[in-house]
Amino acid sequence: MDWFQEIDGYCERLSPDYWAEPINAVTNAAFIVAAFIMWRRVRGQGMPLAVALVVILAAIGLGSYLFHTHAQVWAALADVAPILLYILVYIYAINRDVWQMRPLYAGVATALFVPYSTATIPVFQLVPGLGGSAAYAPVPLLILIYAVFLRRRFPETAAGLAFGAVILIASITFRALDEPICVQFETGTHFMWHILNATMLGWMIEVYRRHLKRTSQA
Repeated sequence: MDWFQEIDGYCERLSPDYWAEPINAVTNAAFIVAAFIMWRRVRGQGMPLAVALVVILAAIGLGSYLFHTHAQVWAALADVAPILLYILVYIYAINRDVWQMRPLYAGVATALFVPYSTATIPVFQLVPGLGGSAAYAPVPLLILIYAVFLRRRFPETAAGLAFGAVILIASITFRALDEPICVQFETGTHFMWHILNATMLGWMIEVYRRHLKRTSQA
């Protein structure tokens, strides 16, 4: 594998220059802002997994910035790895602290995300216009599944999860539209994926934080 192979996958990029995607690069600040806000809300609260999610959220912003400036294979890995890590840590947190599974069972249930996504991504790839964004589509579906099954036991948490899924669906939509509307909108729409994704990921940490606060006071 050529780790330094150039990648041109977004409407805004017209050259291999470092600042070929200024809007896509700068809007990664949204992840840092979201991480800072949530850091202030979870620090000192005895929520180690929430703190871990905040750190990963900041890493997502940094990785995405590297990808939209360097636009090479190694930077693409730096972009997607923190996202996958966030997904797995969040699923584990919900399994353990919302579903109240034992850590071992929570870990096993979290690992099921791999076969779940492997099975569902090909289905989403059949959706016209979704393209490469099909890789992210299993995530809002899983969140909605969790919300449905939690709606009676923890209605506030379920509603928060569902709202997060809606934001993510909107975010994926903008990501998928980036190339198809490139002629009409030369900057593309990928930057909205950053802004909405940062909002959604920060919100999901808040949902988890609120759940822990409610159950600790019950």
